[in-house]
Amino acid sequence: MVVALRYAAKLPAGGDLMQLNQLIRRDFITLLGGAAAWPVAARAQRAAKILKVGTVVGAGNQRSSPQWTAFERRMGALGYQEGMNFSFDFMEAASGDEYEVGYRKLAARACDVILAIGPEIALKSALAATRTLPIVVIAIDYDPLARGYVASLARPSGNVTGVVFQQVELAAKRIQLIKDGFPDRSAATMFWDQYSADQWEAARSTAVKLGLQLFGIELRERPYDYEAALDQAPLDHRGMLVAPTSPFFFSDRVRLAEFALRHRILSMFVFREWVDAGGLLSYGPSITALFARVAEFVDRIARGAPPADLPIEQPTKFEMVVNLKTAKAIGIELPTAILLRADEVIE
Repeated sequence: MVVALRYAAKLPAGGDLMQLNQLIRRDFITLLGGAAAWPVAARAQRAAKILKVGTVVGAGNQRSSPQWTAFERRMGALGYQEGMNFSFDFMEAASGDEYEVGYRKLAARACDVILAIGPEIALKSALAATRTLPIVVIAIDYDPLARGYVASLARPSGNVTGVVFQQVELAAKRIQLIKDGFPDRSAATMFWDQYSADQWEAARSTAVKLGLQLFGIELRERPYDYEAALDQAPLDHRGMLVAPTSPFFFSDRVRLAEFALRHRILSMFVFREWVDAGGLLSYGPSITALFARVAEFVDRIARGAPPADLPIEQPTKFEMVVNLKTAKAIGIELPTAILLRADEVIE
């Protein structure tokens, strides 16, 4: 009776019983619609869980660098927006000892996925911090299978998956390329550090087989003094430089490229980022493509895939990039064999 009187008060002057029923029916339908929306709103609230991803990088590596930009761009394309359903904890290690400290902090913050990118110390430290949280790697400077971190590439087991470079094989391939491309060059210098020792050994072994005299110089104290290092090389070895990859060589890519250009040195690097900075040649996979691929591993784990069930991948596409502007600046004419082999020529 009270409800009927309340609705009757809403009727316009002269309203009849039919209009009263219409008012009641309209409000009832509205109420049902709102009730139906409550579970949807609740589900949306539950779906807003933040995917927490974290990594530790070597000193000098910046979140704004091309490779990390590629990772975050791909995460965005997969539907992860920072501040809404995704957070990225980016920590820097000033030395090798600080990697484990950083990964333990990430584990304590209950990251959903940990990224171990680059040198062996990254994966070693991440595993020391956690054997349960999923770890996605880009093993750039070592072979995780050969070092015993995974059972196999197809079935890695444990909490590790990701991408591995064939960096030792590629180090040998770069020596082959410069020997074939510049047969008149009989001597070269190679810089290396503790993170690229395997690459140095592979390059030296290949150089001996091919008849190329390769003088290796280990750099130890940061920041690396490339001028002093070159002074250690015999004079006839200073016209060609081979640089492997390591966290510090990569962060120094602009310095290294400018150094080679200033000394008018024919230079062979690993990634195109060195050539973009002014280096002469590079041969290797696209590092930005690999970082984008890592985002897809993170997405699959976030959707419930165990790392042990995700095969570790190896890049299958390698690119040679050549900088003609640099060639002109250092006064050399690139041989046809190099130009025909190049996948991209920067002019």
